[in-house]
Amino acid sequence: MSKTVYIVMGPTAVGKTSFAITLAKTLGTEIISADARQCYNEMNIGVARPSTEELNAVPHHFIASHSIQENINAAYYENWALEKVQLLFQKYDTVVMVGGTGLYIKAFCEGLDMIPTIDSSIRENIIEQYEKLGLRWLQKEVSVQDPLYWQTGEQKNPQRLMRALEVKMGTGKSIRTFQNKKVIERPFTIIKIGLELPREQLYQKINARVIKMLEQGLENEVKNLQDYAPYNALQTVGYSEWKEYFDKKISIEKLIENIQQNTRHYAKRQMTWLKKEASISWYNAATIQPKDIL
Repeated sequence: MSKTVYIVMGPTAVGKTSFAITLAKTLGTEIISADARQCYNEMNIGVARPSTEELNAVPHHFIASHSIQENINAAYYENWALEKVQLLFQKYDTVVMVGGTGLYIKAFCEGLDMIPTIDSSIRENIIEQYEKLGLRWLQKEVSVQDPLYWQTGEQKNPQRLMRALEVKMGTGKSIRTFQNKKVIERPFTIIKIGLELPREQLYQKINARVIKMLEQGLENEVKNLQDYAPYNALQTVGYSEWKEYFDKKISIEKLIENIQQNTRHYAKRQMTWLKKEASISWYNAATIQPKDIL
């Protein structure tokens, strides 16, 4: 019998964790997270890490397993997850993977584009400039330096823009020239399950989740992470919005509105990414049962 990885995908707040646990229980197996932020031990509330009860219900891997000071990226995740899944296959015929980081899942399923190693000082300098001069500076630099990426890439995602600029400055070539590699065939079956909800329903869940995060103590979590503010993981939704609030430039109401809006935009970008992939079978997150796919 072929070993199989079931990958549960979908936008933030759609209900991936809950369904992945139900599916893993049905299959009698374990879960590998594919979330670029939940792996950090220092981040909890703002990344919607599964609760203690959820983590106890089924063994999880790549949750609070690394320090924010470690250099975790898609290439690292590809190697880590492939090793972990082979270990789990010694005990189980199936494994469940769940996450919203599309690039990590792509790396696991297909392998990554072979971008050369770039001097870390280049990235550090870009981050420093971005922190001083902001998103508009970054957008202008990328549009001038790498117009090929600018025409086709995410123009409002600072991480992607910094990566594109880093690659251009480090190699002299557009990041797009490295993104044409052949897909690597994995020695196991991959079944991709997409969860979705009507837009208004998803947005209501997102708005409610942000309120819940603040009630759970997100402000203190962000304050305790200020020493790590320059790290990529904190230049993301739920964390990056707080600077204006701490600087007394916006009210708590405006802060909540900003986090909600940015999270909705993030969910929309996730769906745009996922809907391009023909290999995903889509289900309504509110009604899906393991029997629907097994």
